[in-house]
Amino acid sequence: MKLRFWGVRGSIPSPGPRTARYGGNTTCIEVGTDDGTLIILDGGTGIFALAQDLLTRLPVTANIFITHSHWDHIHGLPFFTPLFLPTSRIRLHGARDEASGQGIEHIMGVQLQNSYFPVGEAQMAATIDYHTLEVGVAVAVGDALVENVVMNHPVSNLGYRISCNGKSLFFTGDHEPFFNPYPEPDPRHANCQREIDQRQLAIDRAMHGVDALVHDCSYTRDEYPSKRGWGHGTFDAAIASAVRVGARTLYCTHHEPTRSDDELEAVFADALLRHGPLPDGLSVVLAYEGLEVTLN
Repeated sequence: MKLRFWGVRGSIPSPGPRTARYGGNTTCIEVGTDDGTLIILDGGTGIFALAQDLLTRLPVTANIFITHSHWDHIHGLPFFTPLFLPTSRIRLHGARDEASGQGIEHIMGVQLQNSYFPVGEAQMAATIDYHTLEVGVAVAVGDALVENVVMNHPVSNLGYRISCNGKSLFFTGDHEPFFNPYPEPDPRHANCQREIDQRQLAIDRAMHGVDALVHDCSYTRDEYPSKRGWGHGTFDAAIASAVRVGARTLYCTHHEPTRSDDELEAVFADALLRHGPLPDGLSVVLAYEGLEVTLN
């Protein structure tokens, strides 16, 4: 199984000289399974560059798994060129929208309204299929199994574990460390903590022993208190998760858009220094656009 990062920034695209080394496109990861099945994780602006690459590998059959519906994870979808080719077969997977009750088809329906985009779905020549996932129910895609678990974010966000012939990766999408808003004397504290513990256990089980853990690392531990409730993680929380679940390699992603490449490397090095030495067998990598990984 192979993966390639096409977009590693969070919240808003941030191209330019300050982000040239790690990239300014938002989240998109290509996964190729052993039998050649194409799985795409999220449709941020990185999916446009992936689309151009796929034009050299026609015809395109792709399964796109969307973690959640925030713009930085979907706003590249209307520019995914294979959608306009009659030889393409695209299946979009994702959670039901809690607010409207609609299935994953709402992702395209909202974006392709004439007020926001000049091209409608009727003009897309590909065969497009929608698959609204049930929480906790795995789906087979080619020779891979894709499992999901609910992460901690202001809207429904599914983390995905992809397993293929003994190798596995887990992608969090956006994920904030759990916190209990009630002080311990508050009678609501105990019930809230029980729910947190149950949800954390489910996530840890889904991450357990993965070869690659791709984790939201938007903030530093010093930045996080002013961002609490925004739904994003920290380098420290991601490293702690990787240690706890026995991951082989942690890939830090969803980089803060205001952070330059130099600043990104500095805060990354600072986090590693606090957590060193790492357990034997664990590597931690700062993800960048174009990074290709083969899981052996």
